[in-house]
Amino acid sequence: MKPMLVRTLAAVLLAWPACAALAQYKIVHPDGSVTYTDRPPTEGSARVTQMGRNAAPAAPEAGLPIELRQAAQRYPVTLYAAPDCPPCDNGRRLLQQRGIPYAERRILGEEDAQALERIVGGRTVPALAIGPQQLRGFSETDWTSYLDAAGYPRESRLPRDWPQTVPTPLAERAPPARAAAPAPAPAEPRPVEPAPTGGVRF
Repeated sequence: MKPMLVRTLAAVLLAWPACAALAQYKIVHPDGSVTYTDRPPTEGSARVTQMGRNAAPAAPEAGLPIELRQAAQRYPVTLYAAPDCPPCDNGRRLLQQRGIPYAERRILGEEDAQALERIVGGRTVPALAIGPQQLRGFSETDWTSYLDAAGYPRESRLPRDWPQTVPTPLAERAPPARAAAPAPAPAEPRPVEPAPTGGVRF
């Protein structure tokens, strides 16, 4: 065997355990071939084993195409919006048309407005966070430019089964106070009888 081929084969064999160790899934395909991967499996007929007892759950972005996943991990997108807000609807529509995976935080009251002001420096909605960049007010040109600069694809690459965004209030809500237990009914008064010593006995 040629020395170069031997060295290449040795390098592959040495690297193989490391590659397998980094994988989260072992997939045995119907033809018997084995694949180690960090992506959630999509093949229904393959036998899948999750690697390691304490394997961490796959990140939500794991099912995204590589270019979209990289952008979402580096520059996550958050939309700050309010109900009955036409500019917010326009911003949401732009994100959905481009297939941007985003979180939506709702401004529903004074607590949310104060939290928004702390985050983006104002109370204008919609506001958009792309990584550390904060944009106040909807401008299709500005939002498009910043999404392009962050590396998000121009056309949607989201999988068809990607879950819809569920809006949540921006400020943490304290759990509702538990109703106080009703006061116990007063005890029936016991008859008072004179004590032999002249005191009161209950």
